[in-house]
Amino acid sequence: MTQARLIVVTDANVIINLMHVSRLEICGRLPGHAFVVPEHVYAEITNPSQRALLDAAVEGGVFRIEALVEISALELFAELRTRVGRGEASCLAMAAERGWLIASDEKKRFRREAEARIGKERILGTVELFVLAIQAQILTVEDADADKAVLERNRFKMPFESFRELIEQEDHG
Repeated sequence: MTQARLIVVTDANVIINLMHVSRLEICGRLPGHAFVVPEHVYAEITNPSQRALLDAAVEGGVFRIEALVEISALELFAELRTRVGRGEASCLAMAAERGWLIASDEKKRFRREAEARIGKERILGTVELFVLAIQAQILTVEDADADKAVLERNRFKMPFESFRELIEQEDHG
């Protein structure tokens, strides 16, 4: 019997954040999760060194690239494109039509659309991926905090001092 896997459709901002700290492999190591990159998101990764990292991660089985093919998903994509970018629209259309989760750090309009269409509980961001990695003992809190400092230098601010705070909240709540 195979273990059920949560499929996570992944937006460019999460992929790039993980690249900044050389942690793409987290996505391939999280138990019970599989990560998909829509073709539209893949096309957004245009920096040659980042594209090479993503290609290596795809080749290594960390991510798989998928196209939007269902008519209903393509219709939803077209509707969403009037409000959000191509990659975000593709992620949300896939997640909504296929029952998947989304990994995205987008805020404002995209976040409102995602919450309305799939619910808060199906949205992960970089922070949540780090928490899952700590809980799965892929990373230590110290590793995650060192990465947090790097990400904050790359303009990805997090509203807490240490991942320890989040882990303790999970343990007590």
